[in-house]
Amino acid sequence: MNPIVDILSLDHAGHGIARIDGKVTFVDGALAGERAEIAVYREHAKYNSANAIAILKASSQRAEPRCKYFGRCGGCSMQHLEASAQVAAKQRVLEDTLARIGKVKPDVMLPALHGPSWAYRTRARLSARWLDKKGGGLVGFREKRSSFIVDMTSCEVLTPDVSKLLLPLRELINALSNADHIPQIEVAVGEHVTVLVFRLLAPWTDDDAVKVRAFADQHRVQIWEQAKGPDTVRPFWPHIAPELSYSLPEFGLVMPFRPTDFTQVNVAMNRALVSRALRLLAPQPGERIADLFCGLGNFTLPLAKSGAAVLGIEGSAELVARARENALHNNLANARFALDNLFEMTPEKFAALGPFDKLLIDPPRSGAIEMVKSLPEAGAPQRIVYVSCDPATLARDAEVLVHTKGYRLEAAGVANMFPHTAHVESIALFER
Repeated sequence: MNPIVDILSLDHAGHGIARIDGKVTFVDGALAGERAEIAVYREHAKYNSANAIAILKASSQRAEPRCKYFGRCGGCSMQHLEASAQVAAKQRVLEDTLARIGKVKPDVMLPALHGPSWAYRTRARLSARWLDKKGGGLVGFREKRSSFIVDMTSCEVLTPDVSKLLLPLRELINALSNADHIPQIEVAVGEHVTVLVFRLLAPWTDDDAVKVRAFADQHRVQIWEQAKGPDTVRPFWPHIAPELSYSLPEFGLVMPFRPTDFTQVNVAMNRALVSRALRLLAPQPGERIADLFCGLGNFTLPLAKSGAAVLGIEGSAELVARARENALHNNLANARFALDNLFEMTPEKFAALGPFDKLLIDPPRSGAIEMVKSLPEAGAPQRIVYVSCDPATLARDAEVLVHTKGYRLEAAGVANMFPHTAHVESIALFER
């Protein structure tokens, strides 16, 4: 007999939390305040993992998932929770994590940044798999807790044009001789072109190439191919096409990029995040500002528009080259870029860069602990804006900034970069 439980709260991944004989049980598909019949699929020493198989008393915040694959697809985990409640839950995650890990509390919680909840995703990595038993291939996202691919023909969070390509892509792969040697298709949507990067473990034949070109022409996309590592990515068809780019209209900037470059998946939310970061940092002409983990210049170039002298530092040579190209493209001579491994920053290396009035830090999930430890006791930047994609590492770094380096956490808040997922993007302001 399946247990019936009351859901007490939500965890940081969007699972309901219940107790069975005192043992914590994380329930996929259940919301706080609900009563649910559950099936435990894994027992651990200190907790259980379970699925909700029937909701006996529903939360007032429960929503009808728009996607017919929700519950099977691993791409979204929170479509059953009303959109504004998702954002409120993420704000609580940020507050709780800052307090628990960083022992810090912001003076002000910033209003959450909202954007479109559907059709927002301009970047995706689609899995592809040839199934001999079924005599065909699948293209889409993986199932929850599985390496299998969902048998899907649409996606509510991909842009509509890309969603409509899922079935044609499956049909294309089924027609290719190397179908069982295409494990992945990376999608990059720009303002003027959509690029599909096919990972090829075996090359296309001449007959395959004809079919791929016809597909690209019919669906008005550009096909790239990748034989091995990222350095093997190259355009396949058509050879002449608009370049990928996104824009930041508030700052009059156009940002070209390659399909394998890191860019945010949600264009509207990226614009809102850049705008907030610039308002918080308040760059002024004559100031010297560093943009750390600068990528292709997403924050560096808007900062340079203020008239400040901006140094972007990045650990990827390819992204540094792209950032320099983008500065030239936008006629910003006051934006300079340097290649350096910020994960190995030391006080001596940071001092050698010269003094900065302000910092913008936008690290990957692993955070910027060596960077914040390297800040000097005297002459440190007066203001830091920290953009984070992981509240835990933000909180860890905030503890150093506040309790060791003499900063105050003035403000923090979330940006709903990935609606319907548990991913928490956030921004924090530290003042010396």
